[in-house]
Amino acid sequence: MSTLPGSAGASLLADKSLEFYRDPVSFCRQRMEKHGSRVFRSRLLNRPTALVCSVRGMREMLCEKSNVFLKDPTDLMTNMYGDTLVTTNGEEACLLRLSLCSLFTGSCLDSSREFISSGQPVNVYSVFKRLGSELVLGLFLNLRAEEQPELFQEVVELCTQHWHGLISAPVNVKVPLWSSGFSIALEAREKLMAIINDKLEKDTQGFVGSLASLPLPESSSARQHLLLFISALIPKALASLLTSFTLALAGDRQARRRALDEPRYLDGVLLEVQRLWPPFIGGRRIAEQDSTLAGFHVPKGSGVIYVSHAVHRDPDVFQQPEHFLPDRWSGRNAGHEHFLCAFGGGPRSCIGVKMTEFFLKDACVYLLKHYDWTLAPPSQDLRYKWLPVSRPQAPPTVSFTPLDQDGPSGE
Repeated sequence: MSTLPGSAGASLLADKSLEFYRDPVSFCRQRMEKHGSRVFRSRLLNRPTALVCSVRGMREMLCEKSNVFLKDPTDLMTNMYGDTLVTTNGEEACLLRLSLCSLFTGSCLDSSREFISSGQPVNVYSVFKRLGSELVLGLFLNLRAEEQPELFQEVVELCTQHWHGLISAPVNVKVPLWSSGFSIALEAREKLMAIINDKLEKDTQGFVGSLASLPLPESSSARQHLLLFISALIPKALASLLTSFTLALAGDRQARRRALDEPRYLDGVLLEVQRLWPPFIGGRRIAEQDSTLAGFHVPKGSGVIYVSHAVHRDPDVFQQPEHFLPDRWSGRNAGHEHFLCAFGGGPRSCIGVKMTEFFLKDACVYLLKHYDWTLAPPSQDLRYKWLPVSRPQAPPTVSFTPLDQDGPSGE
């Protein structure tokens, strides 16, 4: 057992949270190079914290030792969503997962396909986020833009305000003519809860009706979980992945044609998109007891963060880790999908990952069948920002050209 390289300091003055959240990728890259290790320590959120950037360490943390590294009960997710599947630990989390799993299959996986309406260059991230909102609100809340446009728009705006509470300082301040971002988020939550309560009381069909009938542990569980499911989290994740897919294949007609003709290659493309541009930078846990990760001692009470961007570039697992190589998933990395952690891993992996994959693949196949596309203009700044959800810093614009559906392969 070895001591974690790096230093956590001894006080608030040593805290590196701001530096990490400004640019987590550079933060980790610099320290991996400095310490010669993909697992190291620092001080984040004023707590000694191990940062895990290797596949081995991530798998131990999320899978083999998931009962040791637990969710932080003081996490902002708890403030914004209450006790849900995401924030609970132990037996309660297992019971909730068993109760909810049945809702993420079957007829709940219908999707909408009409989301590109013009041949003009479009901000693809915004277009895909709108698609994600339509899918999520239609699926989970029986709320459709074409049927109730005003309520739909209100819920979208409230979800955005509520989401900002996760990236705001947890300071609830409200004075005349000004409110803190956290205060606005809490107000948005109350308004969303009122809409959700009305739906749970009146709707008996679809996901809402099924959720209301589940034997959940508390009367508030259904509405708190529904708040989580309709949050901006899923639309932003879908928008992030669809944007990265579109940019990765922009201008590469041969790769697009192959992805349409070869389902296995399309699977590889989507895995590479997830590997190189994971929508979420990682996740945080607290060590319930003294333990080890990748051979390093992790003391009880330490924070532990797995960094998906770095884990997905672990050269011990992924050769040429910075290159977009879809064929790796039918070669050396065949069967290694579980080495990705964009949606967590192990018994606490995202409950909706299969649903997200279904929507993502469905949308990508639709794009491949019906459109050719290029960057417009061809030269753009495509550097990514990684928090709170990964996407290019500057809104990318893409020009879509409808394909001739009468020709071979859509041409």
